[in-house]
Amino acid sequence: MELKDNIVGFHHLSIKAQDFDKTIGFYGNLGFIVVHEWSLPEFNLERCAMLFNASIGYYLEICDKNAAIPTQGRRRIEGEEYVENALLHLCFTVEDAEDARIQALAHGAEDLSAGVFELRLSQGKKDVFVRNSLVYSPNGEVIEFLERVDFS
Repeated sequence: MELKDNIVGFHHLSIKAQDFDKTIGFYGNLGFIVVHEWSLPEFNLERCAMLFNASIGYYLEICDKNAAIPTQGRRRIEGEEYVENALLHLCFTVEDAEDARIQALAHGAEDLSAGVFELRLSQGKKDVFVRNSLVYSPNGEVIEFLERVDFS
């Protein structure tokens, strides 16, 4: 069996949280609920939680900041500017990108886009028009709110 035939779906994205409870609370305000919590002392992982948003069928894994588990890039130093690494952003499909941005800001996010972007993504004869907004979560990851669009 080839790998492409073995992949059956996308399960989760994992985030290392600077403030575990604040990060859980922020994603709770985006509709995610904690469905399982654990610790793994052998990886210096005191707290980890799997969150699920039933309306979109998407999981997020939140680990505490001291976890010694594989990660992208280096660890962000407290108070430091946001650090770039291979994870660019999380993207959620939304009905209204501006409303999603405003709601995220009300729950502790920092503004990144200062409004909605309206972009034309062109490739040859096909143009795709998108409306999106961007915020930094209280933990520092970039979140994109993308209005429904058909890329096919």
